[in-house]
Amino acid sequence: MPVADVPVADVPVADAHVTGAHATAGGPDPLAVMLEARSVALVGASPRPGSLGARMIAEVAKSPAAPRTYLVNPRYEKIGTERVYPGLADLPEPPELALLAVPDAALAEQMGAAAEVGVRSVVIFGSAFDLHGNHLRESIAATARDAAMHVCGAGCMGFVNVARGLRAIGYVERDPLPAGPVALVTHSGSVFSALLRTRRAFGFTIAVSSGQELVTAAAAYARYALSLPETKVLALILEAIRDAPLLRDVLGAAAERDVPVVLLPAGASARGRTMVAAHSGALAAGDGAWQALAAAYGVHRVGDLAELADTLELFCAGRRPRTTGRGLATVHDSGFERAHVTDVAADAGVEFAAIGAATRQRLAGVLDPGLEPGNPLDVWGTGRDTRELFTEAMSALAADPAVGAVALAVDLVPEYDEDDSYPQAALAVAAATDKPVAVLASVPAAIDQQAAARLRAAGVPVLESTRSGLLALRHLLAPRVAPLPDKVPPNTARRDRWAARLADGASGAELLGLLRDYGIPAARAASASTLKEALAAASEIGYPVALKTGEPGIAHKTDVGGVRLGIPGPDALADAYADLAARLGPRVTVCQLVPPGPELIVGMARDPALGPLIVTGPGGVLAEFFPERTVALPPLTMAAAASSVSRLRLAEVLAGVRGSQPCDTAAVAAAIAAFSVLITELGDWLEAFDVNPLICGPSGVLAVDALAVLRR
Repeated sequence: MPVADVPVADVPVADAHVTGAHATAGGPDPLAVMLEARSVALVGASPRPGSLGARMIAEVAKSPAAPRTYLVNPRYEKIGTERVYPGLADLPEPPELALLAVPDAALAEQMGAAAEVGVRSVVIFGSAFDLHGNHLRESIAATARDAAMHVCGAGCMGFVNVARGLRAIGYVERDPLPAGPVALVTHSGSVFSALLRTRRAFGFTIAVSSGQELVTAAAAYARYALSLPETKVLALILEAIRDAPLLRDVLGAAAERDVPVVLLPAGASARGRTMVAAHSGALAAGDGAWQALAAAYGVHRVGDLAELADTLELFCAGRRPRTTGRGLATVHDSGFERAHVTDVAADAGVEFAAIGAATRQRLAGVLDPGLEPGNPLDVWGTGRDTRELFTEAMSALAADPAVGAVALAVDLVPEYDEDDSYPQAALAVAAATDKPVAVLASVPAAIDQQAAARLRAAGVPVLESTRSGLLALRHLLAPRVAPLPDKVPPNTARRDRWAARLADGASGAELLGLLRDYGIPAARAASASTLKEALAAASEIGYPVALKTGEPGIAHKTDVGGVRLGIPGPDALADAYADLAARLGPRVTVCQLVPPGPELIVGMARDPALGPLIVTGPGGVLAEFFPERTVALPPLTMAAAASSVSRLRLAEVLAGVRGSQPCDTAAVAAAIAAFSVLITELGDWLEAFDVNPLICGPSGVLAVDALAVLRR
C-alpha cells in the first residue's frame, strides 16, 4: 500500500486496547457524525500520482454531498489550486472526520493531534504495525477512547455512504457507486472492493471496511445502517465478534424489522478447541457462536462469496414468499440438468414443492408426449414454441399454492441464433405473479451477460451457479424465526443454593439432583466412598444398578473402564467396586439402571464473545466420534429446543427406525428447554456442563450422568 509524503516521526506509545462504539449523552449520534461528515481533513494529502494521498483527494472530491475538505501535509503549500495546511491544528475548524493516509510511524502523532483539536472521528488506512510489539495499536485505541473518537480501521479501505453521498476512501472505485438496499460491513478490504465492483443486481446504502476494529466495532456500523430507511438487506462479512451485546441488539432489531441479514463468517475459535474437559466444549468449537447467532435471530449464514452474491441479489429483488407455500419449483430444458439440480438440492437441504393435481393437469396439457408433469419439471421435447411452452409451465407452477418461488433453471448461454425465448418467458412470468421468479444458471463463465443484464434490470435475479443459487433460494424460502423469549426473572433461591453447592464441588449424584431441581428427569443415584455406602445405596435404589467412578478429574469414564452396567446383586457390586477402587479410587456413583435407547448429549460451552451456549448432539461414546451438533443461545423456547434436535441427523433415529418405537420428542424438547433455564441461571459459575447421556425413549427421557466444570 503506498503511503503519503508525511515525515516519519518517532513517537512513544502506551499500552491500551479498546473495542466497541462510543456513546454520548444527548446530541447527534457520534457515529452518524462520522459516516455523514460535513467536514473532512485529508492528512497526508499528496500531489504524487498513484499515491494513497493523491487517490484520497480524488475520491473524496467525488462525494455527492460535497463536504468541506481540508488538505493537510507540512511538505506542501498547495496541491493544484487547493491550499494545504501544515497540520490539523492549523485548520479553520475541527473537522468531523480525518482520513489518515500517513506511515505507521506517524500514526500516534497524528492521532494525538486529532484528539488535541477535537476531531470527531478518523479513518486509518495503514496497518498500524509496530516492530516492537502491539503498542502502537494500543496507543491509538487509548487516544481515541480518551477523546471519544470513532475510528474506522486500522488496516481498512475506509467507507462509502452511498445513501448520504460521502466517499471516505483512498482507493479508486466506481463513480457513481451502485445505490441500492444493501448495507455492507466487512472485515475484508478485498471483499469490500469486490462487492462494490460486481455486475450483480444490487447496490448499497453504505459499505464499510472496518478492518481491525481498534475502536469502533462492526456491529456499530450495522446499527447505523439499520437507522437508514433505505437499508432493506444487511450483509456482514466477519472474522470475529468484538461487541457481542451490540451485535445481538442489531440482529434482534433486524429480525423485528424483517430486514434479512446475510452473514459470511470466517475463522474458528482456537479457544473453543481447548474446551475439551466436557464433550459440549469440544462440540461447540469452531463456528458454534455463528451457528448460535444464526439460529437465534434467523440470520442467513452463507458458506462462500458466490452464495453471498446470489443471496444478496435474490433478496434485493424485493419479492418474498408468502407465509404459506414455501417450496421451490424449477423448470428445465435438460433431463440431465433436472436430475443434477435435484441431487444438489437434496444435498443442500432445498425442498421442492409438492404440486397439486390441478397443476399437474395444467402442465400435462402443454407438455410434449412422453414428458411427465411434476416438480422439478423438464419441458424440453421437440423444441417448438419454446417461449410459450416455458411461460405456461412456469405460470402453472407459480399459481400452485405450495410453490413459494419459481426458478427457470437453464444455462442462459449466448444464443447464436438470437433466440431470446428464455429471457422472454422469465420476464412474462415475473410480470404476471407476485411470487419470486429467478433464473438459475449453472456455469458462471458461460452466462450471456447481455441477457442477464436485461433480466436484472427488470427485477429478475440471475443466480450464477447451481449450488450457490439453490442455497440462495433456500435462504429466501426459509420461514421467519420466532422472536427470542422474554427474559424470565431467575429463581434466585434455587440459583444461589446450587451456585454454592457447585462451588463446593458438586458432582456425580448431586449433579443429577441439580437436573431434577430444574425439571430435567434424571436417574436415581447416590454417591459413595466405601463399599458399605455403595451397598446401602444399591439396596435403596434397587438392583440391577450401574456403578461409575466418581473420582474428580475423570471426564470420560468409559475410556478408563470406569463404568459397570447391569450389576445384578450385592456380590457382583462388591467385585465391581473393588476393581474400580483399586484402579481409579474409592469414590463412586451408584445409579439406577436405565433401559437402552437413543442417546443425546445436552451441554453448555462458553464462547469467549457470546458466553454460555447450549450444545445438542449424539450422546454417549458417539459424542467423541460423531461431531454432529447444534449450538444455540439460551434460553430456549420449546419450539427452539425442538428445532435444535430436528436439525440433527439423529432426529431420524429418535423418530423410530427399523421397527423401533419413536421417542417422545416433546419430552426431549422439554428437557433441553429446562436445561437452557439452568444455564441461564447458573452459567456465570460454569465453564462447561454436560448431561451425557440423556437417554430417550417412547415414555420420556432420563439423564444418567452429568459433568460440571467450574469457571476459574
